[in-house]
Amino acid sequence: MFGFLNINKPSGMSSHKVISILRKITGIKQIGHGGTLDPLASGVLPVAIGKASKLIDYLPQDKAYIAVAKFGIISDTYDIEGNITEFCNKKVTREETETALKNFIGEIEQIPPAFSAVHYNGKRLYELARKGEAPVDIAGRKINIYENKILEFNYEQQTLKLEIHCSKGTYIRSLINDLGKTLKTGAVMVELQRILSASMEIENSITLTQATEKEELEKNIINPADIITLEKVEISNEELKTVLNGNKIKNKTNIENDVLLICNNQVKALAKASRNYIQPKKVLA
Repeated sequence: MFGFLNINKPSGMSSHKVISILRKITGIKQIGHGGTLDPLASGVLPVAIGKASKLIDYLPQDKAYIAVAKFGIISDTYDIEGNITEFCNKKVTREETETALKNFIGEIEQIPPAFSAVHYNGKRLYELARKGEAPVDIAGRKINIYENKILEFNYEQQTLKLEIHCSKGTYIRSLINDLGKTLKTGAVMVELQRILSASMEIENSITLTQATEKEELEKNIINPADIITLEKVEISNEELKTVLNGNKIKNKTNIENDVLLICNNQVKALAKASRNYIQPKKVLA
């Protein structure tokens, strides 16, 4: 098997567990995913099978989520599963929330949650946080929020359902926590569903209950050529032999960039095209 799967990860399961299940079903060890989802979160988990794992870094990076937030409380994890440390009786309105959300559009700086997989001095932040050693100087990072819109707002229950389109590296938990700070009421994430990742949409995803056999997974394999946005270069069988040996071939195109080499409608290599030659970087056949 070679390619990508659009897996709908259930809430309550880690991304690592999904990979473990798929390894047992397929008998393939070389399986990776394109972007971790917290156990609380559900939705699109792009999975690379076999040597397609070498192409994970070339997947489209934009993502989209539907999140549910509750105002009036905060937690150390920024979600409902953490330790609730503060309550606030203030009620916010939809109008106030819409105004506050304008602060979270475009390029902004975001500080990742203490309970996250971000590295800090050689360790994961969550490892330090679990020991009660969460650093106070976590570095902010630039992210992009392309769109955020309210889908539902319940004044009495003080809950918000929000759709967010954003760049790679965005923590929705942090966004909700920061929104609560802006409104001076606090907020935690209650639910999260990723509806888009690596151009894979939730509507076309498959669940682990739908695909319990290798044959069913094979039916849903996505050809890397259909999803990787690099330019494609067709090569002959003779050129393929050269590429498989790690050797360069003549560049018959005007392309000077990373490319996918295609032979007989199959992705065979990731390569670097220069003015005169195409040099394979990662052989996939």
